[in-house]
Amino acid sequence: MAIASVNPATGEKLKEFPALDEGEIANRLGRAERAFQKYRRVAFSERSEMLEAAAELLLREKEKFARIITLEMGKLFRDSVAEIEKCSRACRFYADNGERFLEDEVTQTDAAQSYVQYQPLGPVLAIMPWNFPFWQVFRFAAPALMAGNVGLLKHASNVPQCALAIEQIFCRAGFDDGVFQTLLIEPERVEKLIADPRVKAVTLTGSEKAGSAVASIAGREIKKTVLELGGSDAFIVMPSADFERALSTAVKARTINTGQSCIAAKRFFIAAEIYDEFLDQFVARMRSLKIGDPMDPATEVGPLATEQILQGVHEQVQKTIAAGAKLLTGGNRIHGPGFFYEPTVLVDVPRDAPACREEVFGPVASVFKISDAAHAIEMANDSVFGLGASVWTNDPEEQELFTSDLETGMVFINAMVASDPRLPFGGVKRSGFGRELGAAGIREFTNAQAIWIR
Repeated sequence: MAIASVNPATGEKLKEFPALDEGEIANRLGRAERAFQKYRRVAFSERSEMLEAAAELLLREKEKFARIITLEMGKLFRDSVAEIEKCSRACRFYADNGERFLEDEVTQTDAAQSYVQYQPLGPVLAIMPWNFPFWQVFRFAAPALMAGNVGLLKHASNVPQCALAIEQIFCRAGFDDGVFQTLLIEPERVEKLIADPRVKAVTLTGSEKAGSAVASIAGREIKKTVLELGGSDAFIVMPSADFERALSTAVKARTINTGQSCIAAKRFFIAAEIYDEFLDQFVARMRSLKIGDPMDPATEVGPLATEQILQGVHEQVQKTIAAGAKLLTGGNRIHGPGFFYEPTVLVDVPRDAPACREEVFGPVASVFKISDAAHAIEMANDSVFGLGASVWTNDPEEQELFTSDLETGMVFINAMVASDPRLPFGGVKRSGFGRELGAAGIREFTNAQAIWIR
């Protein structure tokens, strides 16, 4: 079966690629295994130099790579450029700090010498999504390669040109053949790939359903797994918040990447004292967003990535309205070429409706009125997900309460939830397990080996 690249803004098929056959997959697995035996012994200083070279290459050709992103999955071009710049920063961060994060940790015991050393595991399979097609690969690859592992990328089937471009970046940066390889394969081949003894660990960013399937297979094979799954992030605004900053950020947090982000704000909890004014302005600003060609600098909301995603979002909205929610703006597909959906605001959303219980991967906001901080926490935690939360308050006691009681992997106070190479990224509950980025991220795919010398 061919793997196709389709422009979401026009519906035009851009290019097709043949899927790898079993023989070629086996060849690449063998190449990864051989590459690891050599690469694991490469000095940190050499790994650092190659990551620096990748960082420089990303910056030098950022507009070329950004254009690939926009054409394949519809992200606004300026945001695609920012994504490439962020990948460069991640490479530089691990080039500068990776060796320090993996230094031997000396521990005093009854031994003459005892310490923990961090050793690479081997070929790591990365199953990556389309919504941040460069960043989500690099946030795995930069720490994994710096630690001495080698990477095998099974990217989303709608971004093959992104996948191939990333492989070429690492090759051009000086990494040996086999250290990072893209596998253009169909989803049904993934199970066999995870089970292959040459694959030592798996990381997946994707849906709850995909994460459950991958974790099940990897668990059966007893292989280390990191899962970064869906989210239904809370955006909480209390009376003491900077109203304008919270409001403008709320619109951005729901529509960034056309709402196609696991850490996008999806459920908005607004204090009763400011609820009416906030809701009126939020709806007005969502309604006024300019929708259109993602290559146009004036565009604020682009297309959804595929026809299937668009249909899924619309179905969730319609089911939520049927359950009793009130539609204040949006709620429809924009007819014509491409996969465009109106920015949408819902209120009076029942707790069991799709827009409250499920992840909505599109520009759809559900807004709730809350009486106080305790009520906000109770509502925010009433979710199977626990990825991030954005809280807007200038009350120190409320800040402490939210950071201690919200059941999420990340809490951002007076800021939008975002990934940062310097901090661990990940969630709890059905948002996954394990961490990417920071010191925790580089250690995920290492063997913390205890050494005892009498």
